[in-house]
Amino acid sequence: MFDRIKEKRKKRERRRAKIRKVIRGTENRPRLSVFRSNKHIYLQFIDDSKGQTIFSFSDLDLAKVKKEELKEISLPKKIKDDLKGKKLKAYQVGFLAAKKAREKKIKKVVFDKGGFKYHGRVKFLAEGARQGGLIF
Repeated sequence: MFDRIKEKRKKRERRRAKIRKVIRGTENRPRLSVFRSNKHIYLQFIDDSKGQTIFSFSDLDLAKVKKEELKEISLPKKIKDDLKGKKLKAYQVGFLAAKKAREKKIKKVVFDKGGFKYHGRVKFLAEGARQGGLIF
């Protein structure tokens, strides 16, 4: 059993290394880096030229957000039925992070999925960020 888990981790690290060879964030177009654990999802806007994190956001920050702001989030009809639980939180994180990025004059980003497959929570986070106004 543990061999299977180790193998999955190795595959993710291999994918992550391939992605990071190619993707670089700049001041004008920072890297939107995603990390997901079993319970939470995190994202960071990173300027690789300075080696600096511009800001970060996670589902833990959703508790600090007003309920009115969460109700403002518009859900597309085609994915509305799929959004429940962690996927809904991931969508909200992407949307609110995009809103915060627009306040900091960030419109375009480079998406770094961190070795995770573009599926499930990572996909819904990206969709939320796109609906929030980010271009990648």
